[in-house]
Parts: sequence; structure tokens; C-alpha cells
Amino acid sequence: MVWAIVVAAGAGTRFGAQKQFLMLGGRSIAARSIDACRSVADHVVLVVPAERLHGDLPDDLEADLVVAGGATRAQSVRAGLAAVPSDVDIIVVHDAARPLASAELFHAAVAAVRDGADAAICATPVTDTIKRVERSLGRTFVKETLDRDALVAVQTPQAFNARVLRSAHGGGGEATDDAALVEALGHTVVIVEGNVANVKITTPDDLDRLEGPR
Repeated sequence: MVWAIVVAAGAGTRFGAQKQFLMLGGRSIAARSIDACRSVADHVVLVVPAERLHGDLPDDLEADLVVAGGATRAQSVRAGLAAVPSDVDIIVVHDAARPLASAELFHAAVAAVRDGADAAICATPVTDTIKRVERSLGRTFVKETLDRDALVAVQTPQAFNARVLRSAHGGGGEATDDAALVEALGHTVVIVEGNVANVKITTPDDLDRLEGPR
């Protein structure tokens, strides 16, 4: 059985609003992300800001369970995990801010876990030159240029062996994605090909681009 956790508990600091509940093409962004998970998930848990748990949510959020998130992304994922039954085999974690994730991405990630991977994450090649920098005395200095052939840009969905994901979160660690916690325990994380169309809505400009000309 597959369950999905849609993380929609962010404060939207960079956006200036809780973007996950704004509308895109007549539907809320979070609702689109829930629907995307349905391509593989038997059930979906939606994690929302605690102050919205008992109201002030869009009417189109058709999750099986809605729970309150925490102060950080990792805490919010753990809140979702607590709602997932213990006998579930595979758990998919998806950011609500990626409403255009395709069914193919979900199927590829889940298939990799079914084939034995502890975790499978969607990622795309890095096309820009990436430099590691150091900040000192109010200035930023280049320290080295990284080999972009050895780098990828990570997306969600991410799929996990449920036991491994629970173990990774068991220590209460913090990370920008769940795969980093799995990596820290020495488990296998494989890459499945992501899609550049699977954009993350971070700023108002991102949403404007998705909405197109008005």
C-alpha cells in the first residue's frame, strides 16, 4: 500500500503569502498537488499550518486526512508520518508548491522503491555553472567552481520505504528534504529523471509565469 504526504504547512515567507492555498487555473495549488499524488497513492495526508487546521482552507482539498504541521519542514513531515498507518509499505512525500508534477514522476519514484531502493528522488541535471562561495567582511568571494556533471537539482515527489523513512525521522533531525535524512543513515537513495516543468512556486513571479498572460 502507498500513502502520500503533501507538505503544505509553510508560512510562505519568500512569497509573502501562503501560496499553497492560492488559486491556479481555477483550483488551489495544494489541491492540484493532492490530485497529482492520487496517481500512485491509496491515501493522502495533507499537512497544513496549525492555525488553518479547523477552517480557512480552500473547499477543493480532497485529502483523506488533514493534520497540523510544525515549525519546520521536517517537523511537518513527521506530523504527516504520525498519521500514516504502521503497515504501509511505501510513503511518498510531495511539496504542495509543486502542483505540476506529472503522474510519470510519481510512478517512476514508487517503482524504484518497489525494486529495492530505500528511497527514490526526482532530479534534473544542473545546467548553470555553480560556484562555492565564502562570505567575509560584507563581501562574497568565490572559493571554487563545482563540477556540474556531478550535481543534480532535486525535486519532489520523493518515494521511500516506509520503515526507512520512519527511521530517518526518528532522530528528530532537520533537512531541506527527506532524502538527506535517509542519506545520513547510510541508506540507498536513487535518482529518477525529473522534469523541468515540475517547477516549485517560490515567488509571485513563479505563479505569474504558470498562469500565463492575463
